[in-house]
Amino acid sequence: MCKVYTKAFVNTGMLNEDGRESYQRAPENICPVIDRQKAANEIALINQETGEVTYGIKSLFKIIGNSFPVFRPLFSFKPFIWLMSKVYAFIAYNRRVIIPPPYRGDGYRLQPTLKIHYRVAYLIFTWLCTGYILSRFAHLVAGVIPPDGPWREHLVIAAQIMVQGAVISIIAGNKFWSYLGNLMTISFGGSLLLLLPLALGHWWHNQPAFYSIFFLSVVWMMLLEHIRRMKLMNLGYTMTITWILFRIAVLVLIMR
Repeated sequence: MCKVYTKAFVNTGMLNEDGRESYQRAPENICPVIDRQKAANEIALINQETGEVTYGIKSLFKIIGNSFPVFRPLFSFKPFIWLMSKVYAFIAYNRRVIIPPPYRGDGYRLQPTLKIHYRVAYLIFTWLCTGYILSRFAHLVAGVIPPDGPWREHLVIAAQIMVQGAVISIIAGNKFWSYLGNLMTISFGGSLLLLLPLALGHWWHNQPAFYSIFFLSVVWMMLLEHIRRMKLMNLGYTMTITWILFRIAVLVLIMR
């Protein structure tokens, strides 16, 4: 994620071609006062002439404000800074489960800090959004899947988190929060794909078979993504198997 937006800064001329470097590969003498662990958590902006260092959202504000001075008053407005710093931290401390890198048990010494309250906030956010979208989508497959109350999907997702959380605690407890973050990213991503048929539903009514096939296609993609992420985390197939068994059990209960 960091590479994407810093590359955009370079491509638009907001940073020089050599104006970015990953925190893992930054030379030790680049700035004697840089907090390297903080730079792993929040992107650091270093003025190599003065030695001044800023982190996180303030770094982005400096880069954008330098290219677009019209935004400087907004970027100095303290309530806006506070709000955006929380949004930035929410993304920054969950970026490894949004776009996961290969698991490095003994790799780079510096890794982003796990802040559990931001991970819990991410789990709650994705749970609420995914449950809402699935509840809306359930109306499109009425007749194929029995309808139920508006909170059924939220309860199913919550149960999935608890079941998979129990399994990962047993087989690899040190990856508990990382796995749950990846699990909910997959669920949230799948629900976002369902927004397309939800949009079409206003014009294409009474096609539950089509929507059911679309849903199964999304589930298949989610399964493939789950397998891919488990390989990155060195977790094998156990978590994927329990994920499948849970989904089958839920479907059987709903269809009864």
